[in-house]
Amino acid sequence: MDVSWNELIGGSLGALSSHLSHVGGIRVLRLCHCRLNNDDVTELGDALSAIPLLEILDLSWNGGIGGKGLQSLLGKLPATLREIHLVACQLTAADAAALGGALCAQPRLCVLDISSNPQLTQEVEGGCFRDMAAALSNATSLTTLRLHDCGLSSACVSLTSLRELDVSCNRGLSGGLDQLTSDLAHLTHLESLDLHMSCLTCADLESCSLFPRLPLNSCSLSQESFTALGTNSTSTAAHIDVSWCKVVGGRTSLLLDALQPSVLLELRLSSCGLSTEDLCHLASACRHGRLSSLRLCDVSYNASVGDDGWCALFEAGGLGSLEELDLSLRPSSSASCSSWLPALLRALPGLTALSRLSAQRWRISSQERQKLKQCLKKRKVLLEFDTEVKDGVSSHQTTNPEKTEE
Repeated sequence: MDVSWNELIGGSLGALSSHLSHVGGIRVLRLCHCRLNNDDVTELGDALSAIPLLEILDLSWNGGIGGKGLQSLLGKLPATLREIHLVACQLTAADAAALGGALCAQPRLCVLDISSNPQLTQEVEGGCFRDMAAALSNATSLTTLRLHDCGLSSACVSLTSLRELDVSCNRGLSGGLDQLTSDLAHLTHLESLDLHMSCLTCADLESCSLFPRLPLNSCSLSQESFTALGTNSTSTAAHIDVSWCKVVGGRTSLLLDALQPSVLLELRLSSCGLSTEDLCHLASACRHGRLSSLRLCDVSYNASVGDDGWCALFEAGGLGSLEELDLSLRPSSSASCSSWLPALLRALPGLTALSRLSAQRWRISSQERQKLKQCLKKRKVLLEFDTEVKDGVSSHQTTNPEKTEE
């Protein structure tokens, strides 16, 4: 049941919750942005016994539920609950302590998202947030913890079952990531550590070598920190995202030359200010087998790349595992694909795993489009190109992806 974005519910949730007994089999309940207050949450807590099979509870974007109402709700959560989302609920440090105590007793809880609650850590020195982190160490089923934009300056997380940790947009972590990673070294199942928009330093990047996933998009990397990343952290990474980091342009060799063959699965370089030379470095990495296992390559929003760069990439080979390729231009941009399309057409027979090709804002004529479709005949590839060229001018209306070619 999803009744999110209904602000009239605020203050009168009891009128709805009293009828939950008639839908006792629901497993998902979403009440996002409904202007709920403490009384509403108390009413909801009293009604939860009527939906004993509930697995997902989402109360995000209700700024009035932090405090006593939430704390009374936490003691009434069903044992079946797998996910709880409390994004931007103005949770307090006292709520943090209550969360830890209540959720460690949830035997099936897998996902906890308390992002965008900066007040959670206001009394970190007093111990409330640390108490929550310590209590959650007993939540042995928890695999995903999201603490985006929570005002963290440190994090003591000792959840051995954790697979995904999001501490992005916590600028207070800048310069102290080595302490965090020393704690996380004990999390043997951790697959993803999200640090984007965290103003990381060189020392921080040197500490990232433990993690197979590096979501570092929009991190405002400096030249020195990017050099540290390429030198210390990318050789064994399976997923690299440095999108929107302009420092990458002109320096992709630092990133690509350190890659181990057949390790990288995803590479996202969207809006990195890449040049033709950068694409030539990418092509070289393909030829040397460093990207032989790559499944996703996003080089979109890089209008400075010349036709020779795109041709070099398509002619390099070595991308037999590639499933998704995105080389779209920005919505405000437009360019002809005529110079590099023949190289792409020659490369397509070798891209046997390709399932999605996105080239939005690249102008393609009816004849060129027909050649592309013919090359992909009897293959299931989703093509995302803009509407056809008319009288030499490309339409900039909303993109209409092609139907899957069969």
